[in-house]
Amino acid sequence: MERVSFDDAESYEPDAGWRRVALAGSEDASLEWFEKPPGHSSPMHDHENGQVCLVLDGELTVHTEGDSETLGQYDSVWLAPWESHRVENTGDETAVGLDIFVPGRSFDFWTDREE
Repeated sequence: MERVSFDDAESYEPDAGWRRVALAGSEDASLEWFEKPPGHSSPMHDHENGQVCLVLDGELTVHTEGDSETLGQYDSVWLAPWESHRVENTGDETAVGLDIFVPGRSFDFWTDREE
């Protein structure tokens, strides 16, 4: 067993106000807690990992190439590997969520991206 304390976990901000925190995980599955300010959207992107996006507080709209779903507290979506998507805070307050990636991934996905 490997415990990860939230206060001591590795964190970073891919953009101003968009904070991500690496929680317990492995190469098989990884979890990232995040907060996203109102109006912020990640860029359209895809990755080799399947992804569950779970809203813990606030409102997020997940956009794919052909669909959009607005999620409230405790709603979630599944994004298949290589499915292009972006996640936008369409609410008036900071949204908080949890991303689960299968297989797991590191922060390198965002920290090493080219603008």
